[in-house]
Amino acid sequence: MVVVEESARPSLRPARLGAADLFRLGGSGLRARPLRAVLSALGIAIGIAAMVAVVGISASSRANLDRALAQLGTNMLTVSPGNTMFGEDATLPDEALPMIERIGPVTAATAVGKVPDTSIYRTDRIPSGETGGLALLAAQLDLLKTVGATLAEGAWLNAATAKYPAVVLGSAAARRLGDVPSVYIDGRWYRVLGVLNSVPLASELDNAVLIGWDAAKSYLRFDGHATTVYTRSVESQVEAVRAVLAATANPENPDEVQVSNPSDALLPKRAANQTFNALLLGLGAVALLVGGIGVANTMVISVLERRAEIGLRRSLGATRGQIRTQFVAESLLLSLLGGLGGVLGGIVVTAGYATSQDWPVAVPLWVTAGGIGATLVIGAIAGLYPAIRAARLAPTEALAAA
Repeated sequence: MVVVEESARPSLRPARLGAADLFRLGGSGLRARPLRAVLSALGIAIGIAAMVAVVGISASSRANLDRALAQLGTNMLTVSPGNTMFGEDATLPDEALPMIERIGPVTAATAVGKVPDTSIYRTDRIPSGETGGLALLAAQLDLLKTVGATLAEGAWLNAATAKYPAVVLGSAAARRLGDVPSVYIDGRWYRVLGVLNSVPLASELDNAVLIGWDAAKSYLRFDGHATTVYTRSVESQVEAVRAVLAATANPENPDEVQVSNPSDALLPKRAANQTFNALLLGLGAVALLVGGIGVANTMVISVLERRAEIGLRRSLGATRGQIRTQFVAESLLLSLLGGLGGVLGGIVVTAGYATSQDWPVAVPLWVTAGGIGATLVIGAIAGLYPAIRAARLAPTEALAAA
C-alpha cells in the first residue's frame, strides 16, 4: 500500500479569469437576453443623455451670457497719464505698452495717442475756427480686436495704410463729417478708409478720427506717447492686474498714472457662474442616481431569473468569487454601453438646441468624461449587491429553485 503524504498532494486552486475572459463572460449574459439588455442600456442612456443635455444646454446658455457680459468690458482696464506733482499733464513712457504686454494675465493690450493741435474738416473751404470738436487719434493696428469694435463700412488700417495719409472715422465723427471720401487735416487731404460702429467699451472713439501710428509721426506733430492704453486680461485676475498696472506702465512715477476700475458687471457675472455651476452639479447628480437605480434593478432581476445557470456553474466548479465577478462585469458592461450612448445623445441634443438659439455650443469635458466614469462607478456599486447575492446561492438551492 502506497501512502501519499499530505504535503505531496497537489493543491487545487480555482482558475483565474483574465480581462478577456471577464469581457466574454459578461457579454454572454447580455447576449442571452438581448431585448432586456437593450432596454436596460436604453434606460441608462436616457438618464445620461438627459444629464449631458441639461448640463450642455445650461453651459451653452452660460456661454451666451458670458459673451453678452464680455461686451460690457468685464476684463478690460484702461491706463492713461494723470498729472505730475506740480499739476502739469503727465505722459506715459514709450515703453509703457510693451511693459504692460509682459504682465502674465494680460491677454491683449493696445493704445491710442492724441495728436495735438490739429483740426479736421470735410472740405478745405471751412473756416479754421469751426473744428466740430473731433479728436485725431493715432491708433495701433490691433485696436479693434482689443476694444471689441466693428466696422460699419470700409476697411480698417493695415500695415501698409497705417504709414500713409489715410484715416478711419468713428461713428459720431462720420455723422458730423458726412459721406466724404477724404478729410482735410492741417493742409493735407487724408483718404477715408472706413467707418466704425459705435464702440460701447470705448465711447471716446466714436468722436474720433483714427490714423496710423507711423503716419501720425510722419505727417503730423505726434510725439509717439500713448494717451490711453486698453488692456484685456484673464477675468479672474482683473483685480491683480489693476494693482500692478500703474507701476508697470511708469515704474519711476506710478502716481502719475490713472487706471480705470473693473466693470460693474464683473461681480454679477461671477455670481451667475457660481449659480450655474451649482445647478449643473445638482442636475448631474440626480440623473446619475436615476441611471444607477436602473442598473441595480436590472441586475437584481437578472439574478432571480438565472438561478439555474448560477447553480449549474457552481456545480461545475465555479467559485463564489467567479460568480460575483461575472455579475459585476455584466453590470459594468451594461453601464458602459448605456453611458456611451447617453453621452453621444446628449451632445447631439445640446448641439441642435444651441444652434437653433444661436448660442455657442458648450459641452464641458467633465460632463462627457465624468458621465461615463460616474456611470461605471454607479454600475459597479449597483451590480455589487446582486453579485454578492448570486455568489451566496448554494448549488443545490439554486438548481431546486429553478
